[in-house]
Amino acid sequence: MASDDEYSGYNDARQRRIKITAWVVIVALIVVGGGATVLALIFG
Repeated sequence: MASDDEYSGYNDARQRRIKITAWVVIVALIVVGGGATVLALIFG
C-alpha cells in the first residue's frame, strides 16, 4: 500500500483548487446578483 505522504501533494493541490473555485463562485454571485444588495445584507 502507498503511504499518505505520496498523496499529501495531491491533497494540497485539491484544497487549493477548491478554495479558488469557492472564491470565484462567491465573486460571481456578488457580481451577478447585485453587489449592493449582497453587501448590504452582509454589512447591515
